[in-house]
Amino acid sequence: MPVYALNHRIVFPPVENAEPDGLLAVGGDLTPERLFHAYSLGIFPWYAPGSPILWWSPDPRLVLFPEELHISSSLRKFLRRNAFQVSFDKAFKYVITRCATVPRPNGPGTWLVPEMRCAYIKLHEVGVAHSVEVWEGGELVGGIYGVALGRIFFGESMFHTRANASKVALIHLVQRLRRWDFQVLDCQQTTQHMLRFGAREIPRTQFMTILEETATLPTIFGKWADD
Repeated sequence: MPVYALNHRIVFPPVENAEPDGLLAVGGDLTPERLFHAYSLGIFPWYAPGSPILWWSPDPRLVLFPEELHISSSLRKFLRRNAFQVSFDKAFKYVITRCATVPRPNGPGTWLVPEMRCAYIKLHEVGVAHSVEVWEGGELVGGIYGVALGRIFFGESMFHTRANASKVALIHLVQRLRRWDFQVLDCQQTTQHMLRFGAREIPRTQFMTILEETATLPTIFGKWADD
């Protein structure tokens, strides 16, 4: 089945039309309206510099149910040291910039091209994209950001410049999602890193059922306050 070419209309084909690798559509734009609509359908953009915008709906989908978060004994020991300070939505622009520029060991180059960063900053400004910041003194050393819709959080990217900093950000995020009755943290693509935290693959049909049930719940707009 050919990949669907988007135009100015904010519509997407059914996710069942995606290619085996999850590619669903190409083109369109990154306006807040289109991004919000895409996430409501379980679709997200991901593409390399120089490529047209590519839209994905993978099957299976990697998700982390907040109550299934796994924290290793060594990481629990580290957490008790309180080596870092954690905040929410205090430095979204810096987090997304660092996600784009901090090299990933043995990983691909950044997919966060400038237009992607601008698009998510706009989503943050309208109150649906959020960040968790990890600080050492006054220095930003780790973080994670994503999009909250209904009671699903779509995790987008994380970074760290100190050991365990991004793990601390993830743990604080998941703990908040659990307190606020979020049903799932969408991890999108399968990684060994997230599997170690208790994430698991589920069929796209199951993910879409969860999305339909939880995305209809009120979205918490605005900046998230610190704990």
